[in-house]
Parts: sequence; C-alpha cells; structure tokens
Amino acid sequence: MVIPVIAYYAVMSVLAYVTYAVDKKAAIHRRRRVRERTLHLLGVLGGWPGALLAQQQLRHKTRKTAFLVGFWLSVVLNLACVWWLIFQLGII
Repeated sequence: MVIPVIAYYAVMSVLAYVTYAVDKKAAIHRRRRVRERTLHLLGVLGGWPGALLAQQQLRHKTRKTAFLVGFWLSVVLNLACVWWLIFQLGII
C-alpha cells in the first residue's frame, strides 16, 4: 500500500513542479499566469514536495508572504489528511 502512495506523491510533485515552471515562464514573458489557488490546490493534493523544489530551484513564489502562508497551510492540510487516512481509516 505504501508504493502507490509514493507513486501518487511523485506524480503530483512532477505536476506541481511543471505548473510552477509554466507560471514562472508566464511571469517572465508577462503572459497570463496560473492562479495561486491552483498552485495551492496542487499542494493540498500532494504536490507540495515538487512545489517546494520548484520554488527553490526556479526562485519562484519565494518572496510574497501571503502566498507562502497559503503554501505552508496547504502542506499542513495535506499532511493532516494523510495522518487521518493512516490512523483513523487504516488506509496506507
């Protein structure tokens, strides 16, 4: 049961990383951006490790305090859901 969870987090992390990269490129070229709520949703759904890596490697979304608060709240929410699945439902 652990392998599918790891695979899920890997897929979501790649998706989040790519989405951050697309948003960074859009910001550079002054094009339409990815909504912040979309980035946060990816974090809640398990993509936060990839999002964190993208923030550091791409130097994207690292200065806006309101965004960072939302990002870390999405991490906490995701981890709380995983904890609940593990300990309350016996899943994973």
